[in-house]
Amino acid sequence: MPDAPINTDYASFFDALRSAPTAFGEPCPFCFMSFDLEIYRLDAKAAADRLAREVAKAGPQSLEYALSDSLCLSADECASHRDNDILKTLHAFATNKKSGYERESAAIAFASLANNLGAPIVPFLLPSLSIIFDLYMDKGEVVRAAASAAVKAIVKLVPPESTRVVFSTLVSILEAGKWRTKVGVLDALKSFVAPARDFVAAELGTLLPKVENAMHDTKQEVSTAAIKSATELCTTLANPDLAPHIPVLVKCMSNPGSVPACIKALSSTTFVAEVTAPALAVLVPLLLRALNDRSMEVQRRTVVVIDNLVKLVRDPKVAATYLSPLVEGVTKIATGAAFPEVRAFAETALNTLLKSGASANGPPTNHRDLAGETAAALSTLVSQLPSGLLLDGAPKSSLLDKSLNFQASMVADLVAARSFDDIEAWRRCVGVYMTLWMDRDAATAFMEAIRLHYHKIDQDKYAVSAAPSDEGEILCDTLFSLAYGALLLLSHTTLRLIRGHRYGILGTNGSGKSTLMRQLKEGKVENFPPQSQLRCVMVEHSLQGEDGSLSVLDFIATDPALVDVPRSKIRDQLLEVGFDDERQAEIVGGLSGGWKMKLELARAMLYKADLLLLDEPTNHLDKASVKWLEQYLVSQKNITCLIVSHDSGFLDNVTTDVIHYESKKLVYYPGNLSAFVAKHPEAESYYTLAATSVKFSFPPPGSLMGVRSPTRAILKLSNCTFTYPGRNTPSLYNVSCALSLSSRVGVIGPNGAGKSTLIKLITGETIPQEGNVYKHPALRVGYVSQHATHHIGNYHAIEPLFAFMLTILKERHLEKTPIGYIQWRFQDGHDRELLEKATRVLTPEEERVFDTEWVGKDGSKRKLEMLLGRQKLKKSLQYEVKWRGLDHKFNTWVSREDLLRKGFAKPVQQFDDLEASREGAGARDTSAHLVRKHLEQIGLDGDIAQYNEISGLSGGQKIKLVIAACLWNNPQICVLDEPSNFLDREALGGLAVAIRDWAGAVVIISHNEEFVSALCPEIWNVNAGRLSHQGKVALVEDAFLDGKSPKGSGTNTPARSRLQTPSTSVAGTPVGSGDEAPTAVPIVKKKKMTRNQLKAQEERRRLRKLRWLSEGGPKPEDTDDEM
Repeated sequence: MPDAPINTDYASFFDALRSAPTAFGEPCPFCFMSFDLEIYRLDAKAAADRLAREVAKAGPQSLEYALSDSLCLSADECASHRDNDILKTLHAFATNKKSGYERESAAIAFASLANNLGAPIVPFLLPSLSIIFDLYMDKGEVVRAAASAAVKAIVKLVPPESTRVVFSTLVSILEAGKWRTKVGVLDALKSFVAPARDFVAAELGTLLPKVENAMHDTKQEVSTAAIKSATELCTTLANPDLAPHIPVLVKCMSNPGSVPACIKALSSTTFVAEVTAPALAVLVPLLLRALNDRSMEVQRRTVVVIDNLVKLVRDPKVAATYLSPLVEGVTKIATGAAFPEVRAFAETALNTLLKSGASANGPPTNHRDLAGETAAALSTLVSQLPSGLLLDGAPKSSLLDKSLNFQASMVADLVAARSFDDIEAWRRCVGVYMTLWMDRDAATAFMEAIRLHYHKIDQDKYAVSAAPSDEGEILCDTLFSLAYGALLLLSHTTLRLIRGHRYGILGTNGSGKSTLMRQLKEGKVENFPPQSQLRCVMVEHSLQGEDGSLSVLDFIATDPALVDVPRSKIRDQLLEVGFDDERQAEIVGGLSGGWKMKLELARAMLYKADLLLLDEPTNHLDKASVKWLEQYLVSQKNITCLIVSHDSGFLDNVTTDVIHYESKKLVYYPGNLSAFVAKHPEAESYYTLAATSVKFSFPPPGSLMGVRSPTRAILKLSNCTFTYPGRNTPSLYNVSCALSLSSRVGVIGPNGAGKSTLIKLITGETIPQEGNVYKHPALRVGYVSQHATHHIGNYHAIEPLFAFMLTILKERHLEKTPIGYIQWRFQDGHDRELLEKATRVLTPEEERVFDTEWVGKDGSKRKLEMLLGRQKLKKSLQYEVKWRGLDHKFNTWVSREDLLRKGFAKPVQQFDDLEASREGAGARDTSAHLVRKHLEQIGLDGDIAQYNEISGLSGGQKIKLVIAACLWNNPQICVLDEPSNFLDREALGGLAVAIRDWAGAVVIISHNEEFVSALCPEIWNVNAGRLSHQGKVALVEDAFLDGKSPKGSGTNTPARSRLQTPSTSVAGTPVGSGDEAPTAVPIVKKKKMTRNQLKAQEERRRLRKLRWLSEGGPKPEDTDDEM
């Protein structure tokens, strides 16, 4: 570009713009004396482009000194336009209220200057944006369209680094403009999101309040545009945890009434990324509103979320700037909230806020002196200018001075961000703009001199040193934090992984072990390498969300990540983990839990992972499979493993390092679990079943009418055979077994042998096709499934057998708290889920039994409508029957035997279950504080039980909830299917001690040999569908540190049945009949009662009944042992 403008006559170009045809139509005649009439035939776009090309040819100074006195307009015009420049002339055109031609032409000219001259002209056009945006209010649609095109052309040239400067210009226009101007500015703001995402995010703190004000504009168009703009701007947040909540967050800005719902959503969010200034810019206004909400629940959730967020803010300057406004509101709640627990949470949050650097005096002044930094950058730029561009030490051109000021603002930001290696950014911020005054090479050299100048200053200020590692190849070394809504799990800790090492992660239930694994799998841990750099594969305990209708081989072959793997290789890999050809052809949905885990492992091996995440890999695996898994993992020298497991033997044999959760930090210990325990003797609970810190307490079992011996069978299976639909081979064949109150039974066997099917027969989940199942009419069975979450709605883990429960349980309970779940389940005085079992739902064929006619003694015929009650009849029961079509006064009592003989076995069993459940749960109060106490006795933290939703609980916490729910109605039998899954060692020890001291019957399915052998003297071995009994086996006497052996305890037995306390049977549980064992209780012939004794007994019974009617509670039993 030349230093001085070429003597060009620009008047003809302005005249062409004024009079050339535009969208308004033909121009009005306008005579000039001294230039070619051909220009009249140029349309406005061509005239504007010709003007822009002449400016490019003449040099930047022509923008200021364009008009020549040689062009003679009218005397008045010459006087008014003399010494005006191009930009001022275009401004005059744009503000001419009398000519729509000129207004449109001005906008077209601005667009042409931007399109033809490119980025270097941006500093000169930015001041014109306010005038161009004013054209948005023009009555002519074509003028508005031209203005919109001009804005887009200018904004397109703006470099991302100038976002702060441009936004300040746009915000001033937004605040002063009329409604169409505001809509245009809001649309322009959105256009920065794609090219300048990070720079937009940095400005959210100052920009969003302005946009939020526009949301409340009286013009609906402005409000709608503001909501759309804010939604788009918030997508720049570099926080993936907040991304799903952006629409809700924006809705809170426009509608404060939606704040409670948003706070609830945030309290259930797992935060893993650092909370930075942009995120706080969005969240703090929301939190301020929530702190002023009148609801105690909203206030409680808010202060807990604040406490959590503050711990994830690493920069104290950011904390002081953004979090200080929260101090006043949190202090108000800490001192004035109505609920003590809310005040306690607020005090904790207040302490955390103050420690972070927030101040009650409000946010500090801006920690960056923008004016000073920009002035310093300008001084540096001027000092590096060639002498030919200087005049008395200053830029010789006012346009050059404008350009340098624009560059200085961007240079100041680059220096503050210490962005010295991004040469392209420096070219955009300096080099491009200097091409107007020097050639490209000279402009590049000027830019490089500026960059090196500041880089040298930065290197002198910050010394960087790096120490090489001799441990091996480092896969990952990142600093991060991990939180789940209201609970901070890890705070500013380091994840450092070496290739080939196998890390065992140790920590209590709820500490965040599985959460860390899931976030690593999903790539949400900040600075963790992406899948393209580090192949990370997670193996979980179930095939969640997968298609269970495929065969095993097809299931692997259809995996999108394995489409290039030949089926022969897949077959070989499946064979390696134990899938023969016959089992490979089976349907995935029909596999047992153990085989599903093997299938997951086979798929992970085919992925060829760099990092293998194993979350409870030994769950559902038999002993041989666990041994195989140990050998495989040890043989992999180039695969790094992160392992979460409660199998201490497995961890001891596999791990090379231990990662221990300590005070919200990850602490590393070289060596296996034994080496870790040697350094930390207090961790011995990883080897024993001692519950050093976790104490479980089971409620006493309810009494059973007529059962006076702990060895009498209360549940029996006789010659039962069961085959799943669609299979030809029975899963169980001719099985006979029984349980008494003293039973402690361990069920063992290989994967898929039929153990879980046997338990389903015992609990009533399924009905055998052959054989009989007898249970005491008042018996209550508590059942914790292998996939425990099927009780509370995690339907991904439900086997096909429970498909009928999908519509019932699907997401029904996941939004409840643990206390809310138990209250819902037992609020009617009985177990609501009991009536939803498949065995208790009457089929159409079974309902037809109600059409059976009964013939009375008088010969009349009637049909049974329902059963209303029951009472003891000698050694059996009789039931009150309501007859169809007859009043209640015609109800009669029918014996149990008669009902069974007429085919009413299932309605009778249904009624028995309901009555048994009422006897247990009906006497228990479901007040929140009592349910909380019950959950705490099972090891679940009280605050988590009361405030956290079930969807956010860890696997161990869900297991504790399900155990607590199954024990709420005081069952006599507790069935635990793989209870050791997901429970840490201390929780498992607490469970073992509670089982040992409980007075009811216990059935345990587990591959944890230590757990079973320590508790169960009786073993049922299930293999290939057949059951074999083993008597009392040798107990592991040192499994409990207190030296006690498992047995029934009278301490937990209700007072009225203290003499009936069951104790562990030394012999196997009787199978053949329900009679007492011949040696257990000596047969004593009863002495006949006298007449006076009978009268006294009758009087006692009458008084007992009156006391029950007046005081309530369980109905007392009438027994003969009242002497």
